[in-house]
Amino acid sequence: MTNDPRLTPLAASLPATVPFVGPETQERATGTPFTARLGANENGFGPSPKVFDAIAAAANDAWKYPDPENHDLCTALAAHLDITPDNVMIDAGIDTLLGVLTRLLIGPGDHVVTSAGAYPTFNYHVAGFGGTLHAVPYRDDREDPAALIAMANEVSAKLIYFANPDNPMGTHHDAATVTGMITSVPDGCLLILDEAYLETAPKGTAPPIDVTDSRVIRMRTFSKAYGLAGARIGYAIGHADVTQAFNKVRNHFGMSRLSQAAGRAALADQTYLHDVTEKIAQSRDRISQIAKDHGLLPLPSATNFVTIDCRQDGVFAKAVLDGLIARGIFVRMPGVAPLNRCIRISCGPDPQIDAFAAALPGALADAQETHRR
Repeated sequence: MTNDPRLTPLAASLPATVPFVGPETQERATGTPFTARLGANENGFGPSPKVFDAIAAAANDAWKYPDPENHDLCTALAAHLDITPDNVMIDAGIDTLLGVLTRLLIGPGDHVVTSAGAYPTFNYHVAGFGGTLHAVPYRDDREDPAALIAMANEVSAKLIYFANPDNPMGTHHDAATVTGMITSVPDGCLLILDEAYLETAPKGTAPPIDVTDSRVIRMRTFSKAYGLAGARIGYAIGHADVTQAFNKVRNHFGMSRLSQAAGRAALADQTYLHDVTEKIAQSRDRISQIAKDHGLLPLPSATNFVTIDCRQDGVFAKAVLDGLIARGIFVRMPGVAPLNRCIRISCGPDPQIDAFAAALPGALADAQETHRR
């Protein structure tokens, strides 16, 4: 299909790739299932038990099209956030929201700023609509707000992508820094503040929500702390002029009835959310200790994963990752130097972390042997 003359010139110029290789793809290639699934930053502790009850109750209506306005979930989120429903837009995960927003604002030649090594799906959308991407390096393993703003001014960017907390490094900035960044957004530009990991971050990470400020749109998800990655529920928070513009181009039937019900049930069980974030924190501590026990350096994490500095180069880190995968442990690593000296381990229940701990010594030994050759 790549050379099909029916493709637009832009589509024909793009590679037929996906931003991530899924664990299922790797399992099909090897014919062996993974023992531990610790690469996609899913919540291995699962969602609230009330979610399963809600999905079961909604199953009888699965034959119906979903409410295209996502009214009940949107209303519940607005009440939870103390804003109006017009300031919330729901769609099938942050990935979809990023794609719709890029379609709204970016055409061929428009300039977009991100960080080198940050979330690759955003870059995929920018390329898909013909935007020109400018990437600035991380600074001290964190995204660099000042550099992002400076680049946006330099190239007259229409969009800036900034995640806080960050993926793939797990680091974060405090609310004052983020507020300063928002106030510095150039005229004609919009800051995408990706807060997918906010529920696992320390207090004081996020500035208060101000839906009167049209310089920023915040994106959050039920995929991480709420444990609903497979249900695909993301939402954007912002000025009504921005959020309601999504209705111009979005897929109005992108959310299933089961996902809508699951999101409402998860949001309503804040006690479970508190309990699971404590489990995530404990798992972070355990992963960090395992890394230290083997001479590796865990980075401070505000997310549901720990990024581990392998203290050598990207070739060595890739060898460690390959050794873990060969031993049945699904993990990932950053794709851009110097971040690629690291591997990334998702938090999860003890049996999953036990499997990682058992596999790591052999993976390190193999990597060291390979590196000496």
